Amino acid sequence: MFNKFRKLGISFLAVGVFALLTASVASAQVTLQEIKERGYVRVATANEIPYGYVDASGKAMGAGPEVARAVLKRMGIEDIQWVVTSFSSLIPGLKANRFDMAAAEQAILPQRCEQVDYATVPNSSYGEGLLVKAGNPKDIHAYSDFAKREDLKVAIMAGADQLEMLQELGVPQSQMVMIQNNADAISTVATGRADAYAATGLTAANLAKKSDKVELAEPFKDPVIDGEEVRSWGSFTFNEGSDDFRLAFSKELKEFKKTDEWRNILEKNGFTPADIKGSFKHTAKELCSGEGI
Repeated sequence: MFNKFRKLGISFLAVGVFALLTASVASAQVTLQEIKERGYVRVATANEIPYGYVDASGKAMGAGPEVARAVLKRMGIEDIQWVVTSFSSLIPGLKANRFDMAAAEQAILPQRCEQVDYATVPNSSYGEGLLVKAGNPKDIHAYSDFAKREDLKVAIMAGADQLEMLQELGVPQSQMVMIQNNADAISTVATGRADAYAATGLTAANLAKKSDKVELAEPFKDPVIDGEEVRSWGSFTFNEGSDDFRLAFSKELKEFKKTDEWRNILEKNGFTPADIKGSFKHTAKELCSGEGI
C-alpha cells in the first residue's frame, strides 16, 4: 500500500519544523488530569470540509470535530476551545503547545508519526480526487496524467500528502503549484493557474459544489502505487508524551466507533460505506510502521 513508500523519506513539513520545535516537546505534554483541572481542552482543526471546519455560526463541525466533541463528552470534558489553523500548521502548533490535540482527520503517515502521536485507531478512511475547470477542457482523469503530459500543472495544498503521491508517480516539481488553503483551489483552477487541484475525493467534491467554474473530474482513476490503489486513514493527533490523555481518548474512541451515532456523523459528512468499513482495517501502529499496509 501507499504507506510503504511514505516511510522512506521525511516530508518537507517534517523537515521544516523538526529542528525548530524539538525543544518545545517536553513543555507541550499534557495529562487528562491537567485538562480536567484546567476545565477545558484546546482542540485545533483546519478549515477543510468535511473533515473539520467552523460553520457560519462559529461551531466546529465535520468528521473530526463532531467525533472529538462526542468522545470528549464521554470522558467528562465538555468545554472545548477550538483553534482554527492552516493544515500545514497543525503539527507545528501541537509541538509549540498552542493546542492539546488536533481534530482534522490528518492521514496517519510514518513521517508524521515521528513528529506527533495519533489515537490508537483511525477515525476514518478516504480516497483521492481531482478538481478541474468546468467542462474539464484538458481531459484530466488521474494523478498519473500529470506525469504523462508536461503541459499540465497540478495544485496541492501545503502540508498535504498528495505531494508525495505525485512525486512517486513521477510528476516533477515544476508542474506543481502550492496553495495555502483549500479555499484557494477554486480560483487557482478557474483562472488557469493550475489545471487541476489534487485532494481527497471528499474535499474535491465539496469544492465542486461551491462554484460553477469548477467540477469534480469524473470518471476518476484512483492512484495506483506499489500495485495497489491509494487509500488514507485519518485520525486525531496529540503531542508526543501526552500518552495519558491520548490513550484515554483512544479507549473512548474505540467504544464510540461501535455506535450508530459515530456512523451517522461520518455518513452525514459524506463518507461512504466503504470509507466507514475501511476505517477498521488498520491500527495507528500498523499505519505508522507502514509494514503490511
